[in-house]
Formats: sequence, structure tokens, C-alpha cells
Amino acid sequence: MTVTTTQPWAGVITDDDERRYEAAGFGQPVGIGSRPALLVIDAQYRTVGMEPKPFFQSVEEEFTTSCGDTGWDALANVAKLLPVFRKNGWPVLYPHVAPKQASDQGRLGAKVPGIMNIAEEGYRFVDIIAPVEGEILLPKRHPSAFFGTPLLSFLIERQIDTLVVTGATTSGCVRGTVVDGFSYNFRVLVPHDAVYDRTETVHKVNLFDMAQKYADVASTDEILADLATIEQR
Repeated sequence: MTVTTTQPWAGVITDDDERRYEAAGFGQPVGIGSRPALLVIDAQYRTVGMEPKPFFQSVEEEFTTSCGDTGWDALANVAKLLPVFRKNGWPVLYPHVAPKQASDQGRLGAKVPGIMNIAEEGYRFVDIIAPVEGEILLPKRHPSAFFGTPLLSFLIERQIDTLVVTGATTSGCVRGTVVDGFSYNFRVLVPHDAVYDRTETVHKVNLFDMAQKYADVASTDEILADLATIEQR
């Protein structure tokens, strides 16, 4: 995998931070396999708002769980990946939070009360990345797309060896899924411009940490180039 010279965590992670991880031998590239699947996590209007707006405007006018226009920018890159997976017949899965009931509250409702009061329209998939017939909808109740879902058995049945993880949020459900995917011995790729979070700092710190320990982090265009090598095989 080709990695850009300007890393996506530039401006937040210091040179000293990077030297420490490099000295310890972290951050080696794993590369792409031959049977990829695309995960589009929580790409619902509740995480971006009904239309692109600055963060605080989106939160105040629409959904408290919205990441605003940053999320829309990321989903535009997810939309670049989808045609490649669809053309090749590679699996596309949509791990997502389904509408919450009072009985679902658990610890999440106590930690983030606003997530329990989302209007029904907020749970719709954003039009530009909406699933098509044959793609897998995977309701979940926890951050990781693996926890309490049939995702692992689906991937094993189809002999998937590589996960491309997109969506929201970088520090939450994306990260939880990446760590579990890595733990199950999948190759994990994270397109840094196709995932999103509420703050740039949190987004960049988590990208750096995942890149050092759990995933190959690159741009959408770089990952598209890697996917093209599978097509050429």
C-alpha cells in the first residue's frame, strides 16, 4: 500500500509521538488480501443531519448525534467505494443502530441520553450511500459490528480476508469494529477520509492509534488503487 507523505493525523500527533511508535516497531503495513468486504457503519441521517450543515447548526437544528458537514464529506468518499464492490460482487454490509426502544437503553442510554430520542427519519440511510437489493443490513446494539451480530459467521462463510471499514464514528463504532476485526485475524483497511467523528482531534488521534496497532490507514483513492490490484489478479 502506498502511504501519503502527509499523514491524516498531522497537526495533532507530534513528531515525538511518531518517533516513539516507530522506535517500538509499531505501524507496519499489513496490506490487502484477495477477498474484501465493505462495512458502511451507521451511515444514517442521525449521524450527519438531513443536509450538510456546520456541526453546531446541525446539532441544534436536527440531531444531537450529528457530526455535520464533516460526515457528508466522508460519505461522498464512501460513495466512491461502493461501485467497485458492487461491480465485483464483493459483499457490502451496513452495520447500523436500529430505532431505540426504552427497553434497549442499557448503559448507552445513561451515557448518551440523546441517542434514545432520535426521530424515525434519522435512522434512514443517507441517500448517496443507501443499500441496494442484495446488500446486508446488520442491526447492532453496541459499538462493534461484531458484538451480538452474525457478522463473523457471514464473513467466514464467504471466505472474506479483508475488511474496508467506513462510516461513523472514527472513535466509536468504527474503532470498535476495527479492533474486533483485527482480533479475528482479518486484514483491516480504514480510508481516513471515508470515516468521520465530531471533532478533528478525536478523529486524528484514533486514526493514528488504529494505524499503529490494528489497521492500514490510507486515503480512499489509495485504497481504490489497492482494490484494483485484486481486480487485475
